[in-house]
Amino acid sequence: MKITLLTHSVNPRGGVVHTLELGEALTRLGHQVTIMALATPGQALFRPTPCQLELVTIERIKDSSTFHMVDRRIKAYVAHLKSYLENHQPDILHAHDGIGANALLTLKKEGLIGHFVRTVHHLDVFENQAVQNWQSLSVSEADEVLAVSPFWQEKITKEFCRSVHLVNNGVDARFFSKKDENLQKEVQQELGLSQRSPLILCLGGVEERKNTVRVLQAFHSILAEYPSAQLIVAGGASILDHSKYVDLFNQTLEELGLSKSPPSTLLLTGPIPHDWMPSLMQSASLVVMASIKEGFGLVTLEALCAGTPIVVSQIKPFTEYLSAEHCTWADPLSPESIAHAMKEALASFSPTQTLRSAQTLADIFSWDASAQKHESIYQSLIMKENQHARNAFPSPLARQQ
Repeated sequence: MKITLLTHSVNPRGGVVHTLELGEALTRLGHQVTIMALATPGQALFRPTPCQLELVTIERIKDSSTFHMVDRRIKAYVAHLKSYLENHQPDILHAHDGIGANALLTLKKEGLIGHFVRTVHHLDVFENQAVQNWQSLSVSEADEVLAVSPFWQEKITKEFCRSVHLVNNGVDARFFSKKDENLQKEVQQELGLSQRSPLILCLGGVEERKNTVRVLQAFHSILAEYPSAQLIVAGGASILDHSKYVDLFNQTLEELGLSKSPPSTLLLTGPIPHDWMPSLMQSASLVVMASIKEGFGLVTLEALCAGTPIVVSQIKPFTEYLSAEHCTWADPLSPESIAHAMKEALASFSPTQTLRSAQTLADIFSWDASAQKHESIYQSLIMKENQHARNAFPSPLARQQ
C-alpha cells in the first residue's frame, strides 16, 4: 500500500513520535510510507526517518489566537495536499491530529479523496467554539477512527456514538536502553546538569496538562529531606499557547523562593535533541509523569527502558498498562501525594526490577505489532471503499441481471 501519514509538527511530541515510529514499522512490512509534517521555514524533523518526508511550510508568524493558528495550518495542509495529489495516489491518508484531519475532510468534501483515517491521541477542550467544532468534525467525519488507549477508545465511542479501533503505542527499547558514557557526560555538561543529587526529570515543558506547577510544589516540599536535589523540566515544543500557565509557574517559583538562574535547584532546558534523550533519562534519578490528562504517556515506557524509575499519575490511561510493579503512583491533583511518591520511589529504587518491568512492557508494546493492526484496518477500509464503488457503478453484466 501507499500510505501517507499526517502530523501537526516536526517537534518531539507524543503524536509526532507515534507517527514516525508507525511509518517506519509500516515500511518494514513492505509498504510505501510518506510522512507529512507542518514546519516553519528552516525547521527540520527532530530526527531522521527512512520514510519519504514532505514538509508543509507554514509562515513563522505569531498568531493572534488559537483559531487563527489552527485555521492557517489547515489551509496550508489543504494547499499542499492538492498539489501533492496531482502526482501521487495514496491508498491511505491518515491524520494523527485534528488539523490534518480537517484538511483531509475538506478534500473529501471537494471529491478529491474518497476516505481518510484519524488517530486520536487525546482530545482537548477549547474556548473557541470554531476550534472545538474542528476537533469534533475530525472525529465524527473520519471514515475510521483509532485510539491509542482503552480509555480514549471508550470515551470517543460514547461521545461520538461510533466504533473506534484500539491501536497500541510502542517503545524503541533498544534506543532508550543504549548507554554511551561519553555522550552522557556531554549532555550533562551542555545542559548544565549539576552534580547535585537526586536529579528529578519532568518531560513535556511547562504545560497545564503536564501538571508542571504541582510537580514544582511537590519538588519544593522534598528539598527538606533532599536539599541538594535538582528539578529538570525538559522539552515543551508545542504549537499551543501556554503563556498563562507559564506565568502561573513563574509566580509559583517566586512564591517558593526557587531560582532558574544557574547553578540552581531548577533547570528549564527547552527542547532536547533526540539523540540526547537516553542519556538525559539515564542521568536522572527519577522521571515524574504527573499529567492530569494523557493520550497514552510514552515517556513512562521510555524512562523504564532507560533504567530510570517513574512516578506516575494514578489515572487512566496509565492504570490500564502500568501497575505498582512498574511505577510509584501519585494523585496528580495533590502536590503532597506527588512529593510522597517521589520520596518513596527514590528510597525503593531497584535497578533489577526497573529493567524487568521495561522488558515486560517492551514485549507488549511493539511498534511492529501496532503496524500490523494498522495494516489490517487499512486493508478493510480499502475493501469497503472498493465495494462501495462497485455498488455505485455496477458492471454492465450486473446491470443486465
